[in-house]
Amino acid sequence: MRALIAGNWKMNTLRRDAEALALALVDLCRNEGDPGADLLVCPPAIMLQAVGAITQGTPVALGAQDCHTAESGAHTGDISAAMLADSGCSHVIVGHSERRANHGENNAMVKNKAAAAHGKGLTSIICVGETLDQRDGGETLAVITDQIAGSLPQQVTAANSVIAYEPVWAIGTGRTPTIQQIAEVHDHIRSLLTKHTADSAAIRLLYGGSVNPGNAEEILAIENVNGGLVGGASLKAEDFWAICGSSAQ
Repeated sequence: MRALIAGNWKMNTLRRDAEALALALVDLCRNEGDPGADLLVCPPAIMLQAVGAITQGTPVALGAQDCHTAESGAHTGDISAAMLADSGCSHVIVGHSERRANHGENNAMVKNKAAAAHGKGLTSIICVGETLDQRDGGETLAVITDQIAGSLPQQVTAANSVIAYEPVWAIGTGRTPTIQQIAEVHDHIRSLLTKHTADSAAIRLLYGGSVNPGNAEEILAIENVNGGLVGGASLKAEDFWAICGSSAQ
C-alpha cells in the first residue's frame, strides 16, 4: 500500500517559520514530482490556518496534533474535531505518548477522541508505544495489546484510522529499536487489528521515534510498516522530503 509520511511539528515554529516550511514542501512537490508517499503535516493548532492556506489544493495534507472529545462547550484551551475539520484538516493525532504522559490521557480518553474525529470525517492517527522500563521488563507486546484494545473505537477502518507505533524511549532521543524489534511490534499490531475490523490488512501502520533520512529507507522497508510519524526531521523540508522519498525505494 502507499505509504503515509506524517510530520508532527509539536510545539515548534512561529508563523514565519511555519509558512516557510509549508512553502518549501509545496515547492518540492511541484518541482520534484511525486515522492511515492502521501504527505501530511501537523503544525501547532495556532498555525493551522496559515499552513492550510499554503497547502490547500496541493499534495501536502493538513492534520492536527490533538482534539477534544466534545463538539463544543466549556473547555477552555481545547479544540474540537469539528473546528479542525472546519479549518481544512483531514487527520488528527490522538494518544501521542507526550499527551498520555504530560496530560494524563488514558486509553479511554484516546478512544473517545478518535471517535470524535471519525464523527467529523477526520482520519485519526492513534498512537501506541511502550516506555523503556516496559521494554526492559519484557512487557512491550502486553502494553501494545492493552493500548490497542482500549484506544480503538468501534468501526475502525482503513479510511478513518491509522495506527502509529512510537516507542516512548525512542522519541526525540536519537535511539531507535532494531529492525527486528520494530517488525515484531508491527506484526503484532496487524494481528490485533483482525479482532477489531475486517479492514485490518488495509490499515496503515506507521513507525515513529527518531526517524531521519539516514534510517528511513531501512525502517520503511519492513513488512507492515506503511509509513512514518516524523518529529524533529519534519521541521526541515529537505529532510522530510528525503524520508518521503525513502518509502519508494
